[in-house]
Amino acid sequence: MNKLHLARRDFLKFLAASPVFAGMAPWQLLASSPEDIPPELLATISDPDQALDVFDFQRAAEQTLPPAHYGYLATGTNNNETLRANREAFDRYYLRSMRMVDTSKTDTRLGLLGEELSSPIFIAPVGSQKAFHPEGEEATARAAKAKDHLQILSNVANTSIEDAIAIRGRPVWFQLYPTSDFTVAEKMVRRAEAAGARTLVLTVDLNSGSNRVALERYISSDTRDCTQCHDRARPDSFFDRTPMYFETQAKMDNFNTSAMTWDYIAQLRTITSMNIVVKGIVTTEDAAAAVQHGCDAVYVSNHGGRAEASGWGALSSLHEVVKAVAGAVPVMVDSGFRRGTDIFKALALGADAVGVGRPYIWGLAAFGQPGVEKVLEMLQAELTLVMAQMGTPALKDIGPGAIGKS
Repeated sequence: MNKLHLARRDFLKFLAASPVFAGMAPWQLLASSPEDIPPELLATISDPDQALDVFDFQRAAEQTLPPAHYGYLATGTNNNETLRANREAFDRYYLRSMRMVDTSKTDTRLGLLGEELSSPIFIAPVGSQKAFHPEGEEATARAAKAKDHLQILSNVANTSIEDAIAIRGRPVWFQLYPTSDFTVAEKMVRRAEAAGARTLVLTVDLNSGSNRVALERYISSDTRDCTQCHDRARPDSFFDRTPMYFETQAKMDNFNTSAMTWDYIAQLRTITSMNIVVKGIVTTEDAAAAVQHGCDAVYVSNHGGRAEASGWGALSSLHEVVKAVAGAVPVMVDSGFRRGTDIFKALALGADAVGVGRPYIWGLAAFGQPGVEKVLEMLQAELTLVMAQMGTPALKDIGPGAIGKS
């Protein structure tokens, strides 16, 4: 037991004996949600190995990053109602344990769109990672290689698809924001396929922008001179830091794709042979449409609560999407996943793979590649632990019977 564990245990004994906490049950001192734990028990870690869960990396990242950069991670939309709903959705489900099952070995391997993966946990696309650590997506790619997880590269990454694949040592998937000027998207898609990417992830939940109030509050509190990197007088300077847009003649106005329809999938089919995954689906109707229009997988996501003010958690959307897809194509999901039990619940509801975003970026911001590796390692360990607890030694054993709704 390390010194941090001993210090926390000793402090917990002190709190339990204190009249301030008299009459409180032990579970109230060790609540499952970090927000409910007394702040005195939440010291900022100085080494990845000190972390007890991924929330320890969140606190470390907040202490490390400038306010505006942390605000980009922390923000939701409007009053953060969808951000909160993502986490609250997990509390509506409980796990049903099956006893007397041989779980001495657990198996988390799966096949997904031609990829043989050792874990259903994948690295969701997050852009501009050099805003969080100097090595950005390069450190993430090395961590993906070290821990053997699928990586999806954002098309607004600070690292090119060519470099990410070279570092990863295997193809990464390429996430695409659609553009009103299709030639911009075409240049990036062709480049990604030429680099060796085999799957394209089309994001469809930001077509009309989003109202990120918390981000603006963080920006207004940041007293640094940020004009060297953020020239507000020249918004298109953003593309100077995003290699996938080099030589595309992209403009910020191209991100307004409010006129986009399902015909965009057919357009993409004319320029690429890659698998096409549609990301941002949350309803029965859109899930059915995605299958009808030939998408190779459906990706349930609300952009981590950053895209819309629906107040509807991604996990709450998952059941109806899985039902609508009816096994025709794989179903992926992200938004709000922080624990192995969260991942297990999604798998029990029918997801084939589960993405994490903010947690690995917290690890990246605080410690670089070792932080990303530790986050992935912890989530994988938590998943295999809960699989053993629930009597489900392999992913194929995780089904509707392993979960209940409160």
